[in-house]
Order: sequence, then structure tokens, then C-alpha cells
Amino acid sequence: MSKKTPFKTAFKSALSALFGVQNSSKHKEDFESETPFPYILAGVILVIGLVLMLVAVVSAVVP
Repeated sequence: MSKKTPFKTAFKSALSALFGVQNSSKHKEDFESETPFPYILAGVILVIGLVLMLVAVVSAVVP
């Protein structure tokens, strides 16, 4: 049983997975998705955002 996943749902799932707080039922639901593209896109956006945030914090702290 496959289904389409809205990007907002994929983003929330990727964010919770990034922090390691995703429960197993949501994990199973994610793998029933029709395509992994929304999850991959959300993951890439989150990782780029995390890296940019860390660069900004380090640049602000280190003169």
C-alpha cells in the first residue's frame, strides 16, 4: 500500500529523525511512502540549514 507524502509531513519526519526522537510507528509509515524524494529533499535542506547555523554561530563567537 503506497501513498504520496506531502513535503510538510516529510519535513517533520526528517526533523524528528535528525534529533533521534521518531517513534517506530512513524518510521514504518515513512517507509510505506510512494517515493523517498520528499524525505531526501527535507534531509538535505535540514543538513544545509544545520551547517549554515553552525557556521554563523562560530563566526559570531570567534572574532
